[in-house]
Amino acid sequence: MSQHYRIAVAALALLAALAVACGDSTDTAVLETVAPEQAADVLAENPDAILLDIRTPEEFASERIAGAENVDFYAADFADQLAAFDRSETYVVYCRSGNRTAAAMDVFADLGFEVVYEVDGGIVNWVSSGLPLS
Repeated sequence: MSQHYRIAVAALALLAALAVACGDSTDTAVLETVAPEQAADVLAENPDAILLDIRTPEEFASERIAGAENVDFYAADFADQLAAFDRSETYVVYCRSGNRTAAAMDVFADLGFEVVYEVDGGIVNWVSSGLPLS
């Protein structure tokens, strides 16, 4: 076996080990889509949970779920804004209909957030489920 071959095999083994190690850390994360009623239960059962509305500031100003914080998904620094949050907290995230939150879940995962619940169907589904706004 040549020395170059052994180095290449060792490098591949190291990369595989790193990939497995990185994969293990996300296996314990809870990143899931839940019905509005389940999201409301998470918020009721965990008063420290953080409710994030990722719609535009204009949408947020027109109506929102009580206690929500606004982080605009379309902002150029969206990922940077999320990175400022504590990744070990529990989050409930919504947008208008669920399209933005579906894309945002990848950002949450990439940043290492541990527990994030996406409201299925966004605020539209929240309202149609009879849940209150602020």
